[in-house]
Amino acid sequence: MSTIAPSKPARNAVRTAPQVAPSATSKAPKWKIGCFTRPWAQHDYRVAFDGIAGAGFKYAGLMTANSATIVTPEMTPEQATAIGAEAKSRGLAIATVFGSGVEVKESIAQGIAGMRRLIDNTESCGSPSLLLAGMWAAELQDSYYKVVAECCDYAAAKGVGISVKPHGPFNSTGKDCRSLIQKVGHKNFGICYDPGNIYYYSDGKLDPVVDAADVDGLVVGMCVKDFRMPKSVDVTPGTGMVDFPKVMARLRQGGFAGGPLIVECLNTGDRAAVDAEARKACLFLESLVK
Repeated sequence: MSTIAPSKPARNAVRTAPQVAPSATSKAPKWKIGCFTRPWAQHDYRVAFDGIAGAGFKYAGLMTANSATIVTPEMTPEQATAIGAEAKSRGLAIATVFGSGVEVKESIAQGIAGMRRLIDNTESCGSPSLLLAGMWAAELQDSYYKVVAECCDYAAAKGVGISVKPHGPFNSTGKDCRSLIQKVGHKNFGICYDPGNIYYYSDGKLDPVVDAADVDGLVVGMCVKDFRMPKSVDVTPGTGMVDFPKVMARLRQGGFAGGPLIVECLNTGDRAAVDAEARKACLFLESLVK
């Protein structure tokens, strides 16, 4: 098969909770340590799964492969199910899906239909979480988040939590993300914090340790991303500017007590080099949560 290219209470009474509770018969780990497919983006997603599993991770995040987003509204649930099966065959669980491709230009109804298909495909591949980067067009901001609000109950019914990450241009800080959570106003919509992007979109000026104070009570996971000047996030976590122990301490102070910690980027290189960096990142995160 080929890939398809396509806790503390929050301020202002907005509350989030762990988005998907573990079943009564299973005991989920407090921290789900994993890696996105992005570092192997030029390869098939199965190459990424091999690298992720070989590095010692137990969780995978679906982002990009073959230079395209893996999970889209256009793909079928059967295709998504097959991706989940490939992960499971390597001893991996899908922790989160990065979703894009939801169009709201023509109507909110169009957007709701697309978002629901994306949620269906997230469920089909076995992921309890759908991660959004936000909307890039200023004129479509209101429509996009109306779609998110309309789909939160639908996602919850399928056991899928929705989150947004710090990302440019309109949600590049924790404060920006908080305003989106308040706009949607649903407990099934939270923040997946991305400390590397806090540095990236501020050109290295805003320390995520400081920024993290603006997301108290709202964080449900982390895109584990580092940063290096002048403007790079292709950095193995723990080797750049982000002080992860202090970021984690501040997020924990704000109520982040467990959830997915998914590496997004690594130092670049050939496949063997990326695999080696992935192993370093896995060991770093295991040490971090201890």
